[in-house]
Amino acid sequence: MTANSVHHLVLRHADRLAGKAALLDAATGATITYRELADGVARVAAALTARGFGRGDVLAGYSPNLPAYALAVYGAMAAGGTFTGADPSLTAAELATQLADSGARLLVTAPTLLERAKDAAGRAGVGEVLCFDELTGDAPAPPPASPPDPVLDGDVAVLPYSSGTTGLPKGVELTHAALVANVGQAQAVLGFAEDDVILAVAPFCHVIGLNLLLAGGLAAGATVVTLPRFDLEAFLRAIQDRRVTLTVVVPPVVHALAGHPLVDRFDLSSLRALGVGAAPLDAATEQRCAERLGCTVSQGLGMTETGALIAVSDPAAPRRGSVGRPLPGTETRIVDPATGADLGLGRTGELWVRGPQLMRGYRGRPAETAATLDPDGWLHTGDLCHFDEDGHLYVVDRLKELIKHGGHQVPPVELEQLLRMHPAVADAAVVGRPDPVAGEVPVAHVVLRSPATAEELLGYVAERVAPFKRLAAVTFAADLPRSATGKLMRRALR
Repeated sequence: MTANSVHHLVLRHADRLAGKAALLDAATGATITYRELADGVARVAAALTARGFGRGDVLAGYSPNLPAYALAVYGAMAAGGTFTGADPSLTAAELATQLADSGARLLVTAPTLLERAKDAAGRAGVGEVLCFDELTGDAPAPPPASPPDPVLDGDVAVLPYSSGTTGLPKGVELTHAALVANVGQAQAVLGFAEDDVILAVAPFCHVIGLNLLLAGGLAAGATVVTLPRFDLEAFLRAIQDRRVTLTVVVPPVVHALAGHPLVDRFDLSSLRALGVGAAPLDAATEQRCAERLGCTVSQGLGMTETGALIAVSDPAAPRRGSVGRPLPGTETRIVDPATGADLGLGRTGELWVRGPQLMRGYRGRPAETAATLDPDGWLHTGDLCHFDEDGHLYVVDRLKELIKHGGHQVPPVELEQLLRMHPAVADAAVVGRPDPVAGEVPVAHVVLRSPATAEELLGYVAERVAPFKRLAAVTFAADLPRSATGKLMRRALR
């Protein structure tokens, strides 16, 4: 291991905190201690190496948040390879697309998802599908023919999928050095402590769950409590029963915490800090939630392409409605999108960032990489923002056409392509419609070539995509607004 490898970072307390719970399943109470974590990572690395897995190889994970997930992630890294996490709500076709694009050699999954995983693996040509216990079990792995490849700071540790500023999902290459840097940057502000109990409801297939909560929590010597999926009652019960001290959620959860009557049935007094990410939250709801829970509530801004965080509020002194100040070591610019000129304080423009946490690029997509990450190292976020006089950052709108539904990203291009495959559809455009709970929901504007009903098209899409991508509405039009070059003008539809 190098000092800057992610698995070295998360295992640094293994000897000192050997008997302490590193991971705990919220529902069952099953735990993995820090010593068991270290032993399990070594066992998985050996099992993978014995299969010929090494540098440049990708292990895919298709599962909700479980303690064993960490063994697979860090075992793949310790073997010299890369881990890509897939959202457990993806259909077999969607999963197959990610598997093929990432070049995954192996797929690990939960028993409840095994059949869908095998279907996807067969479509994508993945050689082997394993359940977690087959990869992480107690039986010693056969000795590898050669030791694992040494891990270098610049090696790709994880390959999460993001739609970036626009378009279809792309593999984001995040190196060990970038992830370790972002954990350190976040820790400098958030101050995760050894006595913290961190609830990981944010999916591990996304960087907030994987790098901020899981890696950040373990690096601090805290206990990370896993919750497979969000359900308000299960979420509240986990905080109460496991004495959770902090967690990070999306704005719809904050709305529920601020107003849902169910909250009053649970003892949430252990909670000291609630972080909010994935989409901006209004100042009034943020304040109501803080007052009701009696803990700090603060926001942050991040992207998959930045390893997790760009900016975050100091929990002890949040500025309501702001996503905080840039992390230490992170440079920022507010730029006129039309001219590229820097804008002054208080003026709104596109946020550009530069720092050690940035991605290496999009896997196999040099043109998309060049459009997002310029030659001077500035990442063009696609977010329209401004700073106040005290350096607090506010997100105003987006240049990008990505739809943010709760904590998920919904690429309109993907839904448009799917709609155009329907025999009755001649053309389609998908845009986000504001929603008070989810932030945005996708709606479609469709040009027909033969008769079809809105209900038929809604069902057609719903059968083929994850629940968070399902259309909320379909309307019909004679034509769609396009530029002289044929580019769809979604802003006109909004």
